[in-house]
Amino acid sequence: MVTGWPLLVIFGVAIAFVLVSIIKFRLNPFVALLLTSILTAFLARMPLADSSRYVAVGFGNTLKGIGIVIGLGIILGRLLSESRATEVIAESMVKAVGKKHVTLAVALTGFLVSIPVFMDAAFVILVSITKKLSNLTKTPMITLTGALSISLLVSHNMIVPTPGPVEVANNTKAGMGAFCIYAVLVGLPAVLIAGWLYSKFIGRNVTEFAPDEAQSEESGMIEKKPSAMLSFFILMLPMILILFGSIMAMVLEAGTSRHSFFTFIGDKNIALLVTVLLAAVALKKYTVRPMNQVMSEAAEKSGMILLITGAGGAFGMVINSSGIGSYLVETLSAGNISILFAGFILAAVLRGALGSSTVALVTTSSILGPLVLQSGTSPVLVALAVCAGGNCMSLPNDSGFWVVTRFSDLKLSETLKAWTLGASLAGVVAFIGVLILNVFASVLPGLH
Repeated sequence: MVTGWPLLVIFGVAIAFVLVSIIKFRLNPFVALLLTSILTAFLARMPLADSSRYVAVGFGNTLKGIGIVIGLGIILGRLLSESRATEVIAESMVKAVGKKHVTLAVALTGFLVSIPVFMDAAFVILVSITKKLSNLTKTPMITLTGALSISLLVSHNMIVPTPGPVEVANNTKAGMGAFCIYAVLVGLPAVLIAGWLYSKFIGRNVTEFAPDEAQSEESGMIEKKPSAMLSFFILMLPMILILFGSIMAMVLEAGTSRHSFFTFIGDKNIALLVTVLLAAVALKKYTVRPMNQVMSEAAEKSGMILLITGAGGAFGMVINSSGIGSYLVETLSAGNISILFAGFILAAVLRGALGSSTVALVTTSSILGPLVLQSGTSPVLVALAVCAGGNCMSLPNDSGFWVVTRFSDLKLSETLKAWTLGASLAGVVAFIGVLILNVFASVLPGLH
């Protein structure tokens, strides 16, 4: 297998190939990602048998983690749309904050929702609302997608109890209380600048909005809509179940029947399944078409999204198995730079190389953890620097990249602008906040 600096060249070629094949030659992303995975394995001189196995394993592992969420999320979104619950929610939000502030409202909603709920599940659930808001307020979809996805990602990568930040805090021996407080202090400005202002900036000259989903003639005859309370309840129920289940699982003694029950209902797949079943019953009287027909259409729509998302995971697995990530770690670890900069840069580079932000956070913190005490730098700030870096460099080898692209109906070039660049900006803003805190670390509680 190839070793050393040529691995970086291979990585660059792979990323360029997938982008050019999709943007320039209009190749289906699923096929393009599979071809790129094989090309990368060939260039890295991986054994042929191993390369095909890594593609299959990466595809399967990705869908194992997110496949059910995608399927159920699409069904839930379709049920909400068919019953006009999304319309009710969108109108309620516009009435509460006004059309001028809808982007800010979406960004703050995402920041709060992703604290208890995984980013991918929350995006799948909420994206149908952003589409309705886009049409209702004539706000470009690229703006609302950026506001939602960036804010969700910042919380996912910086605020516990998601696994990445928890493991980073553990590996760096950062005090969990101080870590939580300062994560909000550096994360919120990142959301406001990248999720709100930057997203408005990139949509300033865009005149295309999310298409208003066509209602059937029968649906158009329906005058009765679900109440705002029912609509919001069904939308938020998965988040409520996940949050409640997670809290109770932490409080109750492990191994008991009650602990097992709350762990079960707090699982994202179970939470979504319960919500879909409840929505099918509660919203049935607000739809004309049979629920089976609505669900079947939603299931059919999920097919290509599942294939593309899985292929993104396959690409990431090949990149990881080729040794690119290990080489980057060795190269950056050998550099004589501040541990704060090392944490930020290493996490960002690994995110770009490996695709998964969680893997990048865990890997970086495990490498730097033993060095924190001897560096004399606050463990909390090192942990936050690592988490900030994990927001950067989401490329096509990240399955989340394709979840955002396909669910929001953005062009690939628009995803690069709204998601990749926007989230990277959020990471930089958060890191600047860490550097500012470092200046005053000696007088701030929990940082010395």
